Amino acid sequence: MAKKALPPTKKRITVRTHRQAFTLNDEENKALNRYIAKFKVKNKSKFIRETLMITIIRKLEEDHPRLFD
Repeated sequence: MAKKALPPTKKRITVRTHRQAFTLNDEENKALNRYIAKFKVKNKSKFIRETLMITIIRKLEEDHPRLFD
Protein backbone atom coordinates (compact mmCIF):
# COMPACT_ATOMS: atom_id res chain seq x y z
CA MET A 1 0.00 0.00 0.00
CA ALA A 2 1.41 3.39 -1.01
CA LYS A 3 1.95 6.10 1.58
CA LYS A 4 -0.33 9.10 1.38
CA ALA A 5 1.36 12.38 0.55
CA LEU A 6 0.92 15.09 3.13
CA PRO A 7 -0.95 18.19 2.02
CA PRO A 8 1.42 21.15 1.47
CA THR A 9 0.09 22.91 4.56
CA LYS A 10 1.05 20.12 6.99
CA LYS A 11 4.64 19.71 8.18
CA ARG A 12 6.23 16.45 9.16
CA ILE A 13 7.08 16.28 12.84
CA THR A 14 10.59 15.18 13.71
CA VAL A 15 10.69 13.48 17.07
CA ARG A 16 13.81 14.15 19.11
CA THR A 17 14.79 10.95 20.87
CA HIS A 18 18.52 11.44 21.40
CA ARG A 19 19.36 13.43 24.51
CA GLN A 20 22.64 15.35 24.72
CA ALA A 21 23.86 17.04 27.87
CA PHE A 22 26.71 19.46 28.45
CA THR A 23 27.91 21.66 31.27
CA LEU A 24 28.98 25.29 31.38
CA ASN A 25 31.29 27.07 33.77
CA ASP A 26 30.07 30.13 35.69
CA GLU A 27 31.24 32.66 33.09
CA GLU A 28 29.74 30.75 30.16
CA ASN A 29 26.45 30.39 32.01
CA LYS A 30 26.36 34.12 32.84
CA ALA A 31 27.07 35.00 29.21
CA LEU A 32 24.32 32.67 27.95
CA ASN A 33 21.79 33.99 30.46
CA ARG A 34 22.75 37.59 29.67
CA TYR A 35 22.24 36.96 25.92
CA ILE A 36 18.89 35.26 26.52
CA ALA A 37 17.69 38.15 28.68
CA LYS A 38 18.98 40.85 26.32
CA PHE A 39 17.44 39.37 23.17
CA LYS A 40 14.32 38.01 24.93
CA VAL A 41 14.80 34.42 23.82
CA LYS A 42 11.59 32.58 24.69
CA ASN A 43 12.80 29.01 24.29
CA LYS A 44 16.31 28.43 25.65
CA SER A 45 16.51 24.82 24.47
CA LYS A 46 15.47 25.69 20.92
CA PHE A 47 17.93 28.59 20.84
CA ILE A 48 20.87 26.41 21.94
CA ARG A 49 19.91 23.59 19.57
CA GLU A 50 19.53 25.88 16.53
CA THR A 51 22.70 27.83 17.28
CA LEU A 52 24.70 24.65 17.70
CA MET A 53 23.34 22.98 14.57
CA ILE A 54 23.83 26.11 12.41
CA THR A 55 27.48 26.24 13.50
CA ILE A 56 28.00 22.53 12.84
CA ILE A 57 26.36 22.63 9.40
CA ARG A 58 28.39 25.69 8.34
CA LYS A 59 31.63 24.03 9.45
CA LEU A 60 30.78 20.82 7.58
CA GLU A 61 29.98 22.80 4.43
CA GLU A 62 33.30 24.66 4.65
CA ASP A 63 35.33 21.50 5.20
CA HIS A 64 33.77 19.11 2.71
CA PRO A 65 36.27 17.46 0.34
CA ARG A 66 36.73 19.14 -3.02
CA LEU A 67 37.88 17.55 -6.23
CA PHE A 68 40.80 19.88 -7.00
CA ASP A 69 42.10 20.99 -3.60
